Amino acid sequence: MNLQQERITMLCDGLKLDRIAVEWPAVAQWAANQESSHGDFLEKVLSVENEARLERQRTALMKLATLPSVKTMEQYDFAFASGAPRAQIQELAALTFIERAENVVFLGPSGVGKSHLAQALAYRAVMAGIKTRFITAADLMLQLATAHKQDRLKHYLNRAIIGPRLLIIDEIGYLPFGREEANLFFNVVAKRYERASIILTSNLPFGQWSSAFADDQTLTAAMLDRLLHHAHIVQIAGESYRLKDKRKAGQVKAKA
Repeated sequence: MNLQQERITMLCDGLKLDRIAVEWPAVAQWAANQESSHGDFLEKVLSVENEARLERQRTALMKLATLPSVKTMEQYDFAFASGAPRAQIQELAALTFIERAENVVFLGPSGVGKSHLAQALAYRAVMAGIKTRFITAADLMLQLATAHKQDRLKHYLNRAIIGPRLLIIDEIGYLPFGREEANLFFNVVAKRYERASIILTSNLPFGQWSSAFADDQTLTAAMLDRLLHHAHIVQIAGESYRLKDKRKAGQVKAKA
């Protein structure tokens, strides 16, 4: 390394231009080979640094999102899931509902890909630089109840509930909530109402949601009123993906 390279490295370190410090010699060689202008060289090295920062941001957002796995829209089998409204789902993939602070509710029987689609939208949001958080309803209730008992509910709501621009709550209705838990969940919906988007998945039609919320029809009606005021309802019908995979493996007989 010559003296000029050492000076450039020191300047990059001081300005926290980590990727430029590593990549600029290769970019300089590229510019020389292409006989590019100084402006082209500068644009190239800045693009290299910008892409590195975006990648670090996406990595940090993925960690914060706590996604159980990476799912994509491209992986969703619309040919099998003939009961899924493809046009509506593809429109949601543009993520404009997040800009408008609208909600999305995936309804349908177990195994039709509701969680897959919710996670795919979450992954798209992360890749777009949107702060996102994924959590199951059961885990959310556990964390809310713990925060409430430890007298730090306000802090938890500000950090984990209000903070993300997109909040995904998976599996509403699989486990019923007690009255205190139902009140805490209502608080979640109320805090985000017209401020930020929620994606919910459930195997229950709305008429049965009160059974999951301590049979409190008044609370459930008030919650649904806020949740559905600006919402996209995605109703998915069809056969379970898990049964399809078992059928392929010969563990379940095909339908006649």
